[in-house]
Amino acid sequence: MNISLKGDEVAYLRGHSATLALAKALGRPFYLETSTEEVVLFTEETDLIVASAFGIGAKIERSLKCTIYQIREMESPLIVLPKGHPASPRLKTVVSIGPKTRLCCSIHAGTHPEQDVLCSTEELEGLEVLATPEGVSVEGFFGEVAVIKL
Repeated sequence: MNISLKGDEVAYLRGHSATLALAKALGRPFYLETSTEEVVLFTEETDLIVASAFGIGAKIERSLKCTIYQIREMESPLIVLPKGHPASPRLKTVVSIGPKTRLCCSIHAGTHPEQDVLCSTEELEGLEVLATPEGVSVEGFFGEVAVIKL
């Protein structure tokens, strides 16, 4: 499935138990913070910010839009928790930034500094989100898609 996505838009992929929000990274740098270092993620204009939430509905979509805005527009850092951190099960949204993101339900939320894998529900297991010059290519998703202004 190909989705046209401009720099001022966010695309929602709506499943039965999870929601993804996709937005262009716009070639901006992002900061990834671990317990031992800060890593600068340099992006291309076409790279994507992919935010995943465990839930559906308007409240979830507002939260995802806010998360993307804080990271992209307000330059809030991405925080990576150490494995076993007590906050991991309480995370409501998780984020990946780059040209490709693979969704996986067997990882712990917020504990993976690799930006090509993102925690999700079983429903989205194995889904691949790929940046394209026109927007996004999503392999393996057959749910509802909506694109709105960010």
